[in-house]
Amino acid sequence: MIIEALLAFTLASAIVVFLSPDRYAGKLATALSLVPLAGSLWMWVEFAGEGNALLADSDIAFETTAEWVTFSVEAFEWTLQWHVGVDGISLPLLVMTTILTTLALVSSWTPIDTRTSQFYGLMLFMETALVGVFVALDFFVWFVFWEGVLIPMYFLIAVWGGPRRKYAAMKFLVYTNLASLVMFVGVFALLFGLGDGISTLSFPEIAQAIRDGQLGSFAGMEPDLLKLVAFSLLFVGFAVKVPIVPFHTWLPDAHVEAPTPVSVMLAGVLLKMGTYALLRFNFTMLPDVARENAEIIAAIGVISVIYGAMLALAQRDLKRIVAYSSISSMGFVIIGLVAFTPHGLGGATFQMVSHGLISGLMFMVVGVIYNATHTRMVGDMSGLADRMPWTVGVFVAGAFAYMGLPLMSGFAGEVLVFIGSFHSEAISAAPLFTAAAMFGIVIVAGYLLWAMQRTLFGPFELGTDYEIGRAPLHDVAPLGVLLVLIVLLGVQPDVIYEAIQDAVVPLGEPLAVVPDVLLSGGELR
Repeated sequence: MIIEALLAFTLASAIVVFLSPDRYAGKLATALSLVPLAGSLWMWVEFAGEGNALLADSDIAFETTAEWVTFSVEAFEWTLQWHVGVDGISLPLLVMTTILTTLALVSSWTPIDTRTSQFYGLMLFMETALVGVFVALDFFVWFVFWEGVLIPMYFLIAVWGGPRRKYAAMKFLVYTNLASLVMFVGVFALLFGLGDGISTLSFPEIAQAIRDGQLGSFAGMEPDLLKLVAFSLLFVGFAVKVPIVPFHTWLPDAHVEAPTPVSVMLAGVLLKMGTYALLRFNFTMLPDVARENAEIIAAIGVISVIYGAMLALAQRDLKRIVAYSSISSMGFVIIGLVAFTPHGLGGATFQMVSHGLISGLMFMVVGVIYNATHTRMVGDMSGLADRMPWTVGVFVAGAFAYMGLPLMSGFAGEVLVFIGSFHSEAISAAPLFTAAAMFGIVIVAGYLLWAMQRTLFGPFELGTDYEIGRAPLHDVAPLGVLLVLIVLLGVQPDVIYEAIQDAVVPLGEPLAVVPDVLLSGGELR
């Protein structure tokens, strides 16, 4: 019952903080967030699950199932149930969520000074929904949490955001809601196609029924066409959330207008909802369709890598640079997933966690710089290294992590994706797709080095009248924690990669063969 306790406590904390006096809200929210953080770490230490939670013969950790209500749609009858649990894919994302939430709350102490109790209450409410997304194993429960994330995010941008906050919040809500509708149609197309082949909306039951060939005809579509239509609807619905080019246009506006702590959660966790859902639905439930269209999906991933990096190269706002970097990084995840090799799938999942930490760090650094200079424009400042040495040092380290510097998590994630995709049998001409994606790293290095050279080094200049100095400890401390985690995963990726491999290997085995030399207990050799 640890998952239920974690969800209940986080939701209760949100309510308590929402009703608390403004002057206590920040510290109270941070203190309360330590409890779900400790709970998730305890789950990681005690984790003993085996296999993939959606496939047969798996041992789902911390699983709870309870029937709720049975309902009928036309001739079909399904039972809704409370079904939660974690495996080696979902648990690392759950732990990352609780870590980033606590650190984002600490980073809010400086910039958030109005209606603070409402702000911190919404942040904790969002954490509740995010945790629910990663632990839910029933479609109805999962969808409630999925949509529940949108409510606090909309208000956090619309109320505490920048000058164009209402436009950005509305654009975010419209895009993601329409995407959810498309995804919803795709799921129910599968459910109606399965008919009485399933009795619940449990993910494992749905996945196993589809893999066992129980999908029938629906709306005049034969099973193969129905699979393709459902896959396409699901892919588009989740691609908006990731986001993947060309469904990315809402992201820069949301990031630029959102306050820094909200940008941390948006880039660090919310984008991973899309890639996590793609892995669970498209690449686990419908792997044959993904394999048949692997070249198209890989091309979309490569385009996202290159185009996102090129857009970042053209920006002058530091937040926009980091935002477009996220689009590029998520392209690597798509390439790894469609490779259908153990290291491709494992590297993609590792990259989700790695990017969550690195992007959170970069947005926090930009926020600290903005708190001091009141500008994010590259041309408005230079020589910050002399005035903010600790912040600038972390900025440089985070940028190198984004570029894939060895001994940092970005390097581990990208290397695993490249090795997995290079040896893919699902993608024809896999080495060419991999090489094209690798070129994106060159562009990433170009725009990050350019931004650092213009803002951090050289003679000190500031296009505002503000005096700046060393950032306060509570602004810098979260940066240090994230940097330590990034280095830890870079030096010792097996901290999470062994569990990830255990969950993704069953997905790759039926569809791809990887040379034995690449896989040995989840480690490269």
